[in-house]
Amino acid sequence: MIRPGSCAALAIAIALAGCSGAATQEAGSTAARKAATIPVTIRTAQGAHVFQVERARTTGEQAQGLMYRTDLTPDGGMLFAPYPPDGTAPREASFWMKNTPTALDILFIRADGTIARIAENTVPFSEAPVPSGEPVAAVLELVGGRSAELGISEGDTVSWPRDAERG
Repeated sequence: MIRPGSCAALAIAIALAGCSGAATQEAGSTAARKAATIPVTIRTAQGAHVFQVERARTTGEQAQGLMYRTDLTPDGGMLFAPYPPDGTAPREASFWMKNTPTALDILFIRADGTIARIAENTVPFSEAPVPSGEPVAAVLELVGGRSAELGISEGDTVSWPRDAERG
């Protein structure tokens, strides 16, 4: 989750959840998210690991990130690409865990596809900044602990279909 972010869309979503048919809306939303995933491959010394992740391309999507989500899977996550969302040159990123109930591994990715920094097992609901430490072109969020479990390290390479950034 990028900080600070606009919560107007979130407030509308919460209000709608209180209406009748909220379960149907939630099921449809989950199905839509699943359909909108793309493969992201991380190449490590131990081999390649493929994740099916959601995309956050716009400023609004990147501000929302994985807030309020409890349905994360071990091989899922969210890719923030391009970062920044306006497609300008890479820049330092600062994320936070506000309103995020699940610990995440946040992987900051350079323009050349290598991992610059991994913030492992970030603290749920924390408003403390989680900085990239250098300019990045993308950010990948995975379920907390997956990086260590799979041997993912700084310097490993991350790839995804770049046309997914446009559409």
